[in-house]
Amino acid sequence: MTTVSSSTSGTSSTSTSSASSVTTTGTTTSTSLDWSALITAAVNAKLTQATSITTKITSNEAKISAYQTLQTDLSTLSSGLSSLATSVINSLATNAFSTRAATISSTGDVSASSALSMSVSNGAATGDHSLTISQIATAQKVVGATQSSQTTALGYSGTFSLGLGSGSTADITVTSTMSLQDVVDAINAQTSTTNVQASIVQVSSGSYEMVLTGTEDAADIAYSSTSGDDILNKLGVTDSSGSFSNVLQTSQSAIFSLDGISMTRDTNDITDVLSGVTFNLLQATPTGTSLNISIDTDTSQIESALQTFVTNYNAFRDAVVAQQATNSDGTASSSAVLFGDGTMRDIMDQLQNALTSTVGGLTMADIGLSFNENNELELDTSTLSQVLTTNLSGVATLLSAQTKTSSSQLSVVNTGTSPQSFTLDLTVDSSGALSGASVNGDSSLFTISGNTIIGNAGTAYAGMAFSYSGTTSQSISVTSTSGLATQVYQIAKNYSSSSGALQTLISNLQSNDTDLQQKVTDIQSAASAYQTQLQTQYANYQAAIESANNTLTYLKALLNSSSSN
Repeated sequence: MTTVSSSTSGTSSTSTSSASSVTTTGTTTSTSLDWSALITAAVNAKLTQATSITTKITSNEAKISAYQTLQTDLSTLSSGLSSLATSVINSLATNAFSTRAATISSTGDVSASSALSMSVSNGAATGDHSLTISQIATAQKVVGATQSSQTTALGYSGTFSLGLGSGSTADITVTSTMSLQDVVDAINAQTSTTNVQASIVQVSSGSYEMVLTGTEDAADIAYSSTSGDDILNKLGVTDSSGSFSNVLQTSQSAIFSLDGISMTRDTNDITDVLSGVTFNLLQATPTGTSLNISIDTDTSQIESALQTFVTNYNAFRDAVVAQQATNSDGTASSSAVLFGDGTMRDIMDQLQNALTSTVGGLTMADIGLSFNENNELELDTSTLSQVLTTNLSGVATLLSAQTKTSSSQLSVVNTGTSPQSFTLDLTVDSSGALSGASVNGDSSLFTISGNTIIGNAGTAYAGMAFSYSGTTSQSISVTSTSGLATQVYQIAKNYSSSSGALQTLISNLQSNDTDLQQKVTDIQSAASAYQTQLQTQYANYQAAIESANNTLTYLKALLNSSSSN
């Protein structure tokens, strides 16, 4: 017996023959093969490696995200510490130790807040002062006669010159159709030149008076009629002699005494008595009274900066702890993609070593910083407040960068956040002018600008600056120390920078992902080509089978015809 079987898309046929008979069953329009499944299985086998690579890419992306979180948290930690990392006191300083706060109290029957307000800039000298105000500066103010309307045409025509003191003047022209309001507007249009402004006061219904006021204190209004009607005389501002008819307020200078030194100024805003301090004189102090002024470091800024540091440090620590999470069996949690990461561990070790160091005989415990049972940083504000009151300089040394020189002729303008210790060789030319600064013979490290010596960017001395008052060449020792805040600031800044270790890890992973993605793309392209090849190949198989089925159908017909005969 001979059996022949074939398949097409969904139908099958079988024929059986013997020496005496042939029997056929089935149809020729069915198949037992799923071509699509065969092709899919073959292509998926090719794509298995791509799937594995994609899993690696996903893993890398999770690590990149985790590294970026650490990078961001460290950047926040660094920026938050910038105000504590240095403590140089001068007018350019912006650190927390240079901030100033002033308090004003009074002796005798006078309200301090009613007599004086003041502002203090960073770096101003601290200390106590006594102030008395004999008189405040005032501007001249004059008023004219009563007018029945402020909008009716006055009928006057003329030009007059107006100014203040010996300052600039302007000519103001009035026509017969102009009202009192129009005259006021014309005067005010020239105020920026004359420093005189006008206004209208309504005394009562149908009663209006024009008021002229100097915009600067201690100067008289200057007026002269140049042509036509004497306008201000017509309005009752001046009398027949040209003098002002009604002076509401005379101009005068401010007279005050600071620490027993009597002074006079033409303004109530005093900016040139104490460097970095502005006094705003508001009213005279009665005889026998005085204002007591105390200028101190604004320690609230230090407290605030330390609290910010605690918050930012704990945020970074929490991110690290999340990457150390384990399952109940002790294995790494699936979310801890940086579990056991050496760089992360190094950062934490460096931060903790910095925080537990002793600087200037003090530790973080002396300012109220400590680690709790969860190893989180905490701040005891009561301890901090006390030490800021009793040992502010010690706190500055503990926290910030400190730089000192062996010569009083070399003063520190700025320490920078990475201060160095070295010997600075200074060269002065024959005229006594500073001409060079070098360290170990290298003159490229600093730039000279007048008497100022500035560390160049990209060198170890970047951020450091000095001022030299000497007139001879000499070598001066520079000694620096880094406080806790400076050390933590530098660690956090270095690791979070665009050239830091974390960015290197991120860049390497991103580069690796690019290469891996290319491999995936290549595999997918090859698989797609393979799929096209299989589709063509199997289509040929199917066509051959269809042809065989057609032949089989023909043979069946012949056999069946023979059987019926």
